Amino acid sequence: MGDPAYFSVRGGANPHTRNALGIKKSVDPVAARRQWHALARELIAHGCEVCVIPPHRQMTGLVYPANAGFRYPPSGAGPYQFYLSHLLPTRSPEIEVYRPFLSSMGYECRQIAAPFEGEADFFPAGRFMIFTYGRVERQRFVPRVGIPPWKRVYGFRSDLSAISELESITGGRPILPLELRLEAHYHGDTVFCSFGPDREFLLAYLDGLTSDAAARVRSEFGDNLIALSARDAALYAANAFQTEFKGSLYLFLPRGISDGLYGQIRARGVEPVLCDASEFLAKGGGSIKCMILDLGSTSDQPPDGARFRAEREYLRLFGADGEIAAQR
Repeated sequence: MGDPAYFSVRGGANPHTRNALGIKKSVDPVAARRQWHALARELIAHGCEVCVIPPHRQMTGLVYPANAGFRYPPSGAGPYQFYLSHLLPTRSPEIEVYRPFLSSMGYECRQIAAPFEGEADFFPAGRFMIFTYGRVERQRFVPRVGIPPWKRVYGFRSDLSAISELESITGGRPILPLELRLEAHYHGDTVFCSFGPDREFLLAYLDGLTSDAAARVRSEFGDNLIALSARDAALYAANAFQTEFKGSLYLFLPRGISDGLYGQIRARGVEPVLCDASEFLAKGGGSIKCMILDLGSTSDQPPDGARFRAEREYLRLFGADGEIAAQR
């Protein structure tokens, strides 16, 4: 997770970051830090180790490290390889923060050449690796008929051309390419979340996909599909994170999801854990999963001699009372 000390809206690169006039929103830093630390402590309480990426005043997007890239294979023994993203230009300097951070943990880092934003658009779901993409645009204001007489073009973050590189990494595991259509859901992890013992179940906001992509998801996942309502999708219910602790599975979801969705997840043997990430969604366009780069279970990690050489674990950095320490 990325230290939230300097979280703010600098680039304004998705529809959540600006108001109707296109003006960048202001972050409530106290609320953001409170939510971030509450999430970190909840993860620790459910058996996770949280390593903290140090803050950089000019790189406020470090609070969303899911964009950094992805580990492959996502589970199992080494070799320990991490594939760095080709980020949006406003966030590309972050790569030189992530590279030494991950290298110090024992990962061999490689770079994806095509426009591509990591776990946010590439993740396991059943027998597949899902790859989501859309048209990558030069972000800009353009004139329109209406009030205001302009609109902001945001586009998407991962280009279909990245699929050839991804196929060379996954080997025989099939990739399911799916096209996004709504700029407010500009990453795949805002419309999908796989969960369950084998990640066989799929939360999906089908209206966030093209009609062909939605039809393919229905066909491939069948009864394992949970279609999200527009209300749950707007809360970024799909931007969720699964962890296992003491033989049980937990799915971290944003607070406010519907009782119906809560019940459907529990009925599949996974316990929902609700956390407030509203400041990060309303101002930055990211929620729980965006705030987490998943490096797998501790049994899958590089040898202990390599781990944490340059990294700081959450409790060692902030102590048990992280919220107060962050506000000093």
